[in-house]
Amino acid sequence: MGMVTSITNYGRSGLSDWMAQRVSGVVLLCYVVFLTFFMLTNPALTFNEWEALFQQNWMRTFSLLALLSMIVHAWVGLWSVTTDYITTRQLGAIGTPLRLFLQGVAALLAFYYLVWGIQILWGI
Repeated sequence: MGMVTSITNYGRSGLSDWMAQRVSGVVLLCYVVFLTFFMLTNPALTFNEWEALFQQNWMRTFSLLALLSMIVHAWVGLWSVTTDYITTRQLGAIGTPLRLFLQGVAALLAFYYLVWGIQILWGI
């Protein structure tokens, strides 16, 4: 069992991936529930009220946590799918280089969106 674990996830724990998916999912759920509740309780929401909400540090922090959670959630999911389905067994010799390329693109996009999100939220 230890050998399979170390080969399939390069030293990461499957439990840590599972926990990251669950925790990030709960954070995203809380964020969506909060925003839905806020919009439903403010039916005549104006831009100024929306802007005032996001000017508060707790909301920026909550939004940043949601952004980080979305990136973690997406990364674990994409890593799992590419590792399971883009292999040398299915695609031959191109499987591993293609998987690494796609994972690299996903990592670069995740970093880009994180930096962009921080710039938007904190006005840097």
